[in-house]
Amino acid sequence: MSASTHRSFAFSVPFIDSHCPTHHLSKPHLSQSLLHSKPIKAYIALSAITPTTSSTTQSSRQIFLPFLQQQRQDPNPQNENHEEEEEEEEDEEEEAIDPLLKFFKSQTPTQDPPALGKLSLQKNRRSSWHLSPHVNSPNQSESDINDISLEDEAKQQMGSLPDGIVGEILRIARNMPENSTLDEMLEGDFKGRVSKRECVQLLELMANDGLLGGCLYFYEWMRLQEPSLVSPRACSVLFPVLGRARMGDDLMVLFKNLPQSKEFRDAHVYNAAISGLFWCGRYDDAWQAYEAMEANNVRPDHVTCSIMITAMRKNGRSAKEAWEFFGKMNRKGVKLSQEVVGALMKSFCDEGLKNEALIIQMEMEKKGIPSNAIVYNTLINAYCKSNQLEEAEGLFQEMKTKGLKPTSATFNILMDAYSRRMQPEIVEKLLLELQDMGLEPNAKSYTCLISAYGRQRKMSDMAADAFLRMKRVGIKPTSHSYTALIHAYSVGGWHEKAYAAFENMLREEIKPSIETYTALLDAFRRSGDTGMMMKIWKLMMSEKVEGTRVTFNILLDGFAKQGQYLEARDVVSEFGKIGLQPTLMTYNMLMNAYGRGGQTSKLPQLLKEMATLNIKPDSVTYSTMIYAFVRARDFKRAFFYHKQMLKSGQVPDVKSYEKLRSILDVKVATKNRRDKSAILGIINSKIGMVKAKKKGKKDEFWKYKKRHPRTQSHAHNG
Repeated sequence: MSASTHRSFAFSVPFIDSHCPTHHLSKPHLSQSLLHSKPIKAYIALSAITPTTSSTTQSSRQIFLPFLQQQRQDPNPQNENHEEEEEEEEDEEEEAIDPLLKFFKSQTPTQDPPALGKLSLQKNRRSSWHLSPHVNSPNQSESDINDISLEDEAKQQMGSLPDGIVGEILRIARNMPENSTLDEMLEGDFKGRVSKRECVQLLELMANDGLLGGCLYFYEWMRLQEPSLVSPRACSVLFPVLGRARMGDDLMVLFKNLPQSKEFRDAHVYNAAISGLFWCGRYDDAWQAYEAMEANNVRPDHVTCSIMITAMRKNGRSAKEAWEFFGKMNRKGVKLSQEVVGALMKSFCDEGLKNEALIIQMEMEKKGIPSNAIVYNTLINAYCKSNQLEEAEGLFQEMKTKGLKPTSATFNILMDAYSRRMQPEIVEKLLLELQDMGLEPNAKSYTCLISAYGRQRKMSDMAADAFLRMKRVGIKPTSHSYTALIHAYSVGGWHEKAYAAFENMLREEIKPSIETYTALLDAFRRSGDTGMMMKIWKLMMSEKVEGTRVTFNILLDGFAKQGQYLEARDVVSEFGKIGLQPTLMTYNMLMNAYGRGGQTSKLPQLLKEMATLNIKPDSVTYSTMIYAFVRARDFKRAFFYHKQMLKSGQVPDVKSYEKLRSILDVKVATKNRRDKSAILGIINSKIGMVKAKKKGKKDEFWKYKKRHPRTQSHAHNG
């Protein structure tokens, strides 16, 4: 954030004290000492808003309205007795400038609107923002809630059938004959016997059973009845189900052919369609559905706003656009809710605008909308991704101070951050704290522990022990768990155990991800086993798993360093077919391999290929070539490419260049000395000044040695 922008935030929000350097989140214990202080000071200490820190200037940008670009000049107080009055005047003046504060001041404290007409299937909606206060029960974590699926409910309901006409139709749908459809089976006997409420119930039951084709045919049968049995409630049930099943085309057909009657111009119907398209990943179609909502004069609600802000974030829209959309919704009368503000904060956090997200959170609490564990999880995750663990720990302490119980996801976020820092002892402490609070660790918790040990070369055995602990407590490993274990074996040099873990993974019917294959390839690259690398690569292609740039580099480096240049070229060709063209790193690895293999004649050819592809060589490219020619004692080319490196301005760092220059200086001195001796010899021979070579004194061991022992022995015998 620029200085002017930060100054605007610091003065516009009354409880942000920009002259308070004593409060830092690097000391988590301060949150306990501030319990008995004023709430304003607690916010200062625990909300991590410190205008003087460098992280603020790096992570934030000016994204709001032009108001934020204005610099505010502080009035100079003349009387100490009128200090408080002047501060109040400053706040009033700033309220008219700062858009965030202006917006929140214009709102009245309101609670969440009641969930009128709430759909029964919405409890299974997998949303990044599930902020209702009744969601987090004491014994259920966030990940457990998100893992609820339609298939789990279907298993419980498959055994029983409801009474009446609903049970009859459901029995037909479950036992559908081959080459027949549900609408054909219902033709005639069930005409006029089914009500709209029973149709909705049937759609819910068939969706729970996974009979999505039956749902579509039943909806068509409902539409063809006289009068039509299609109702807004039926659409609200069917659209999210189709979205979860990735049947976006069918959903769009049904949405575009909705009845034109007034009852279908309802926010719940449009919200269901937008939500279904969101789950399909069809964010542009979701935006079209919202535009149709506006065209039909359907008033959006807080659910519409939260879904659209999340869809905008997923579609790559900026936080500024999300803020503008939020302002537009507010002008239309959409009330603040935890879902809306939470989705907005998530957009800001994803762009690194953590301080703005904190301002929104605090203003939200002032308006009577309390933060919950999900909001704090988002903020903690944002700070962890920025490698600001002290601030994340401060928010964690603030969360507990407010009486909010952390979830398993909260601990997993912190454990993942310390895992990336390779601090397994802290991960172990967090795991114990999680269990002391009555929470159950999940597969992700142990995966963080495995990864923390596995990132260190000499602790692969501890990573394997953590994996066994996870299985011992009855937690089924996931693909990420096995990937972390395989990576641990790879770093430790245990490629046989890495492959054994991969086989166990296949035996347990856990599908490997591209990260799993990449970790396994890296294990055999380190061991130099190109045969196994080729085998794993062929297995990837047979399973239709497309590699990433990391996979590409690992394969290329593994084959090239073992002298298998044809296979390395095949890797470049195969990955080029899927759009992964060679980069500067690709050619640097090839040059290093050819240079170490003594094939220095290939290096100029590779340099020409780079010029053809408009790839500019860097200091690593030139250094690799120079060292290769020095090892081959081709100093002429080494000096030539050293000049090329200097001309192009691609000079390495000081330490690397000093090492390279010292090697070249020795070679230059040797070459100059030899050239000077040769030139002097030629000149002296031309003018007749060649001196006779002086014979050196023989060693005492040589003066007793017989020169021609064979000749003397033959003479003696004769």
